[in-house]
Amino acid sequence: MSTISAATVKELRDKTGAGMMDCKQALQETNGDMEAAVDLLRKKGLSKAAKKSDRVAAQGLIGVSSKVRSGALVEVNSETDFVARNPQFQELVQTITSLAADANGDVAKLLATAYPGSSGSVDDKIKDAIATIGENMGLRRTAALSVKEGVVADYVHNKAGDGVGKIGVLVALDSAGDTTALEQFGRQLAMHIAAANPLVVNVEDLPKEAIERERAIYVEQAKAEPKNAGKSDEILAKASEGRLQKEFVSQAVLLKQVFVIDGKATVAEILKSAEKDVGAPVKVAGFVRYALGEGIEKKTEDFAAEVAKTVGAAAPKKS
Repeated sequence: MSTISAATVKELRDKTGAGMMDCKQALQETNGDMEAAVDLLRKKGLSKAAKKSDRVAAQGLIGVSSKVRSGALVEVNSETDFVARNPQFQELVQTITSLAADANGDVAKLLATAYPGSSGSVDDKIKDAIATIGENMGLRRTAALSVKEGVVADYVHNKAGDGVGKIGVLVALDSAGDTTALEQFGRQLAMHIAAANPLVVNVEDLPKEAIERERAIYVEQAKAEPKNAGKSDEILAKASEGRLQKEFVSQAVLLKQVFVIDGKATVAEILKSAEKDVGAPVKVAGFVRYALGEGIEKKTEDFAAEVAKTVGAAAPKKS
């Protein structure tokens, strides 16, 4: 059996919200495989969060920029929220965002882009800002969307300034219809995406392995129910299909989600209704949603003693 480190136990706990001992046991049973351990905890009903981003955070800002048929997103991280409120930092993120469309999702290309009003690159400007502000920061990621006909709409949640905030969304709509009406609908759809956090546009976009993975989890959960004792996996899979569709597919697929602004109709139904105002068919060509700090492990203070005790190590003495 492989040795499970304190850091690995903590990472699993942050991802799932399960107890320390449960996390340690799950990692031991899965030989340290993090994803398998997450699935095991979910099967046992011990995981309180299915998504990695639920218990992680980082500081900084998301930048969003769109120009009718194209748009870009960036995430620039800082150590503290205090720096994120700094006008100098906000201007830095806004300027980097304005350059991001040409980089087309390539971080290295964006870092190498000439920074306006200086003799250096974006990377050089970030290093200058680190020296001036006195806090570490960095360009973590960037993305871009464009359409030949239609619009790329945007939305920023928890705005800290023009085009910068905690959540940023771009949504690309293909349509030959009225641009003004399309932009209005696109903004509403971007707001929905910010709130509902879908994974894909269509059911067909869901990876088969992801569906099978979820199905297996529901089957294991069904096995634990006394009323299902003795039933085959095939029968349990059919019985769990409703839960799979309701709890996973309808939550992960944009067009199947209930539109948050309406609260009744699905996004697919709202899309059809919007076509009347736009005056032409509308297709969601794609979307990108950035939430600040998702996937970055949050620092936890006063945690060393608990972790050390769980993994059998001696806790550090306090001076």
